[in-house]
Amino acid sequence: MATVAAIILCGYLIGSVPAGYLLAKMAGVDIRTVGSGNIGATNVLRTLGKRYGYSVFAFDFLKGIAAVKLSILLDRVGPAGLVNSELAAILGGTCSVLGHSYPVWLKFRGGKGVATSGGVIFGLMPIIAAIAALIWIILFYSTGYVSLASVVAICAIPIVAGISLATGHLDSPVLFYFSLCLAVIVTIRHRSNLSRLVRGKEWRFDRR
Repeated sequence: MATVAAIILCGYLIGSVPAGYLLAKMAGVDIRTVGSGNIGATNVLRTLGKRYGYSVFAFDFLKGIAAVKLSILLDRVGPAGLVNSELAAILGGTCSVLGHSYPVWLKFRGGKGVATSGGVIFGLMPIIAAIAALIWIILFYSTGYVSLASVVAICAIPIVAGISLATGHLDSPVLFYFSLCLAVIVTIRHRSNLSRLVRGKEWRFDRR
């Protein structure tokens, strides 16, 4: 039980580090008061530019990987681990996404969880994560909508995981169900973006 508690707490704390808020503060901006008010990489990118936006994305992505790797380590060295390291990684990764989306430091108002979810998936299923990244790139560069690319890419993960499971390329059904839950969380976090997309009012990235 102590090991499980440690994994949950560490995963949440890693995910809750508000990189977007902290980097924007270094630039003299409260990111919560500009643009969409979100602390994620997209709002930082369109408000402060590529230098800050890409840095936030990289940091948030690494949070997901770190949570997965630390959870596996804690499970191995703990007095009473989980059934296997995969479950520990899933638990820690999920908590990191929740920490990113609902950080206690910012009154539980965090980011959408895309970058952190990507890091978690990469830590668990790197090939499937690469496929999702390719889908994101294609959609983003063809439409200019970050939110649309993010939602479609994250929803593609359980589809690809399900196909991999059915064809024997994925050993555990747990990863499929986990990716499905992650897709639901991220989609719910993007409900306002999806509403604006339907109304034709969603922000579109202009590469020029």
